[in-house]
Amino acid sequence: MPGSELQQINTFLAAFARRQAARSAELPGGFAVYDDALAHSRANNQVVIDAPVGEVDPVALPAIAEQALGHLPHRLVSVLDDAAGRACAEPLIRAGYTHSTYLVMLHTGPVPPVGGSAGPAEEVDLDALRIPLTRRWRGFLPTVEDEVLRHLVDRREVRRRGADAVHFIGSRAADGEVASWADLYVDPTTGTAQIEDLMTSETHLGQGHADAVLSTALRLAVDQGCATRFLTADATDWPRHWYERRGFSVIGHAHGFERG
Repeated sequence: MPGSELQQINTFLAAFARRQAARSAELPGGFAVYDDALAHSRANNQVVIDAPVGEVDPVALPAIAEQALGHLPHRLVSVLDDAAGRACAEPLIRAGYTHSTYLVMLHTGPVPPVGGSAGPAEEVDLDALRIPLTRRWRGFLPTVEDEVLRHLVDRREVRRRGADAVHFIGSRAADGEVASWADLYVDPTTGTAQIEDLMTSETHLGQGHADAVLSTALRLAVDQGCATRFLTADATDWPRHWYERRGFSVIGHAHGFERG
């Protein structure tokens, strides 16, 4: 049932955030996670609200977030429950936050053949990703300091703590450089797998590398016994349609609030 799978996914997301954190603190309706070594990474220093709407006080949340994150120049509040996120939107927007809605997309189509026009992808290490990933982030954030980019790249290493199995999947160009990549997080006990941060180098767009990465990640998840395979996508951005054409369906919504 979609509802039970959504609860399974939200439990997975909350557990992943706790496990990868260097430290955490309990809060009303959720928790805060911290990693001082990755201070520029909002995902590693944020408030996560994982309680259902009836157990969250939307009016109190801005003050709770300020107390938890006041030592940082930025704020990120992630609300996993859709109804809770919608209830928290108005108080957080009044407090200066921007609001984004994310789609929880479950893979319901057939698992595609591994590879495609670019050939099969493979598991790679962080060193193989470092140069193309840094270059891609520089394209997204052209004015930030190098230290910010380093944190955004290095945070992938601490993701290894987040799940029982963490794989970095990459599709290589003819010159051997990784052209497209994604993370795969696997919990074989619950049969849950998340595909995260699928990116392609600008010079290799439209060459089938992202399809190779996605199909390889899906096959690896199936081979590890994961019937619940999901990802999250920005509700207003084009990749959601790309994922829909590849067998993913929207089963829920999550919410992100940022400031600074």
